[in-house]
Amino acid sequence: MQVIPPALERVIEDLAKLPGIGKKTATRLALNILRRPPGYAHELSEALQELHASIQLCSCCFTFSESDPCAICSDPKRDGSLVCVVEEPGDLMAIEKTSSFRGHYHILHGVLSPIDGIGPDELKIRELIARISNGSVNEILIATSSTVPGEATASYLIDLLATGPVKLTRLACGIPMGMDIKYADKHTLARAIESRSSAK
Repeated sequence: MQVIPPALERVIEDLAKLPGIGKKTATRLALNILRRPPGYAHELSEALQELHASIQLCSCCFTFSESDPCAICSDPKRDGSLVCVVEEPGDLMAIEKTSSFRGHYHILHGVLSPIDGIGPDELKIRELIARISNGSVNEILIATSSTVPGEATASYLIDLLATGPVKLTRLACGIPMGMDIKYADKHTLARAIESRSSAK
């Protein structure tokens, strides 16, 4: 006997395909959508359909945008000579929330992962080199995650660009605010020591 109606089961299965969404969460989301007025599901469906119809990649930084170039790349108040290299558009969004960075971005759309068949050719690395070669970039801030693939990607970029004309910098990593040092793992503590800055 089928307990879940087929239409609901299809929605659960589709939601469960999203990263970080398991079967339980997918079921909870599907039931929540079902409990709402039919108009909500219709609006959600339209919004999802518009994603691919109206959003494209910015031809300069490769973030998702409804315009080309994107709002950041076309903003005359931003410093185009400073480019922050990140893994995904979500990383750009996280940095923008801080209101601390006023340069441009370059989205790699992934990290190096030979096990998954992702090498330099699968990332937007050629495009980064092309941006640097036009002479308008003075500094590259490498802001990949401090995961093994993120570190491998950062190391690859540093080796690739080390002899070039631009200054290379990395995000400082270390002890989070409010954390007791004795609870930090050895890798975090080591990076904090390596990334130390002047106290004056």
